[in-house]
Amino acid sequence: MESQSTVTTVPKPGAPPTGLSRTDYRGQDGRQRPPRIALFMILTVIVLAIIGGLFVYFDRSVRPVMIGQILKKMTPPPPPVATAVAKTEDVPQLLPAVGTLQAVHQVTVTPEVGGSVTKILFQSGATVTAGTPLLQLNDKPQQGDLANYKAQAKVAELDLARYRALVAKQATSQQTVDQQAAALDQANANIAKTNALIAQLLVRAPFDGVLGVRQVDVGQYVKAGDAIVTLTDLDELYANFTLAEGERGRVAVGQTVRVTVDAFPGRVFQGTITAIDPQISSDTRTVKLQATIPNKDHALQPGMFSNVTVVLPATPNQVTLPETAVDYSLYGNSVYVVRPTVDKDGKPVNGEDGKPALHVDRVFVKTGDRADGKVVVLSGVNPGDRVVAVGQNKLQNGAARP
Repeated sequence: MESQSTVTTVPKPGAPPTGLSRTDYRGQDGRQRPPRIALFMILTVIVLAIIGGLFVYFDRSVRPVMIGQILKKMTPPPPPVATAVAKTEDVPQLLPAVGTLQAVHQVTVTPEVGGSVTKILFQSGATVTAGTPLLQLNDKPQQGDLANYKAQAKVAELDLARYRALVAKQATSQQTVDQQAAALDQANANIAKTNALIAQLLVRAPFDGVLGVRQVDVGQYVKAGDAIVTLTDLDELYANFTLAEGERGRVAVGQTVRVTVDAFPGRVFQGTITAIDPQISSDTRTVKLQATIPNKDHALQPGMFSNVTVVLPATPNQVTLPETAVDYSLYGNSVYVVRPTVDKDGKPVNGEDGKPALHVDRVFVKTGDRADGKVVVLSGVNPGDRVVAVGQNKLQNGAARP
């Protein structure tokens, strides 16, 4: 056991008195020993230092290795992609433009003379042929005049025959015969004129076509030139469009055009250029062109907005890829070329499934014209190269398929 003793320090001779005393701890053997609290603190510091060292060792050595093993096991499978092979083919040159469809034959049917409508002889939207009666105006006064002139003509004809017989017997003069012949001619002329007036009161279709919506009613009085109904020939339509003056030397009458409209997405209507305006607009610096489009099923209608593409002679031996295979960016256009993976000796490497391992290389390319979903590649890709056509936005340069 330990015993506690108080020791009073006696100052040396000549030293000033301190007036202090200290308590000392000694064992049974009389040796001095440190207090318990100091020993506890020393042990605590040693334990904390060991724990801190273990934590640092774990954080810098063990933890990275464990994370790497976990991430290696969690590596996602390679993203699925679709590939295409670069081909050499003849590529048509296309000149895109916008235009408007116009009917080859389209009129608003109007009467030549005024009158009251007595009969409507058509239905709105009906298909008619040339000469079909459409509208009857009141012609009773003209019919009465016609009957009168016919009677006059009959009397004049009888008088002329009678006077000719008298001339043969020298019972009358030739002048009288000539006057009766003139009277007959005058009566026939009045008949012809009245028939023309009656024909004007019966409005007919001027050509084959489809009628629009009726704009008159029975009993209505119409004047000359008032609209009755529209008539449109839909068998052929014009596509009117413009091109920049710089393209004038590349187009000619007879070239093929392709027309698409929003009403029938995916459907292409074929036609040919039939007219080119001989003048260039000084305001827009464009040239007007007109193409004729067959429209036997009457799908197209005048006034439709249309996308017109002029098909120029094809350019031979062009390397083409699907348009979706090219990544367009400010830094340049590029594609991902699929190539076999090789080791340092240049030998092909097989993947985990036993098939040759593949990887992709990002290659910058120069592109040209586009047509029918394909793009011409002027440089960067050779015929036969396999490139990623779909899904390349998930790839990086050098990405591999294990």
